[in-house]
Amino acid sequence: MAPDIAAMKGRGEPIVALTAYHAHTSAIADRYCDFLLVGDSLGMVMHGFETTVPVPLELMIMHGRAVVRGAKRALVVVDMPFGSYEESPAVAFRNCARVMKETDCGAVKIEGGRRMAETIHYLVDRGIPVMSHIGLTPQSVNVIGGFKAQGRRQEQWAAIEEDARQVADAGAFAIVLEAITEPLAARITASIPIPTIGIGASRACDGQILVMEDMLGLSPRVPRFVKKFGKVGEVIEGAIREYAKDVRSRAFPTPEHTYAMQGEGKALPERAGASPPRATKKPKNPSSK
Repeated sequence: MAPDIAAMKGRGEPIVALTAYHAHTSAIADRYCDFLLVGDSLGMVMHGFETTVPVPLELMIMHGRAVVRGAKRALVVVDMPFGSYEESPAVAFRNCARVMKETDCGAVKIEGGRRMAETIHYLVDRGIPVMSHIGLTPQSVNVIGGFKAQGRRQEQWAAIEEDARQVADAGAFAIVLEAITEPLAARITASIPIPTIGIGASRACDGQILVMEDMLGLSPRVPRFVKKFGKVGEVIEGAIREYAKDVRSRAFPTPEHTYAMQGEGKALPERAGASPPRATKKPKNPSSK
């Protein structure tokens, strides 16, 4: 639950998190992660969008259901997509409540600092745990001019620190810090009572999160803050290459991959267009000997 994640800061335990978009990968990550984020990054990672802006609420709910089905232990947090919470606290509550009821997730995440503090307070006061997200906020990419690191000049720090302070005061149980410098991340982490979760914000944070497909080596392009912990893309391509070769050479499927007729131990009839089975000699009748 959200309070369990918040309590980890006081114990000094590093928080481990990954994004997850489907039941089978969430079941694997669930064994090792403290929370799983159904990120709106799924729009880019899985659906080919250029940004997260086009992602609809219904898509987040569909993937949220899948992740919750796979997770048994970790907290599942669902991103609220662009346009689903900014209009007013009341609209945000209606959409957040729908997400929690239809997915059975344990919390939601919304982007924005000071401008969302009132909404965060409204949601938390009505029973919805909220994770905040400041620094580089991908839903604001059209305003900030691209996926640019934030706080690289010291004169920018005060605004970002104020964002963190206000969302913490509003009742957020944790804050994602994305693409900010290490000195700024360290200052924020030391100054607020709730955990900071870094993604491109250094090890000064209380925990870390990455997009699963990025760290597995599935994404063709990744930000500089991503460490590739696997080469799953290469493994998948190799497997598909071998499959295609075996199909074209008719090396697959073999009899071990074919169903037999009940009680006879014979393979099913060949498909249309395949070579006919060879004729076999009938065994001699023992009584004729």
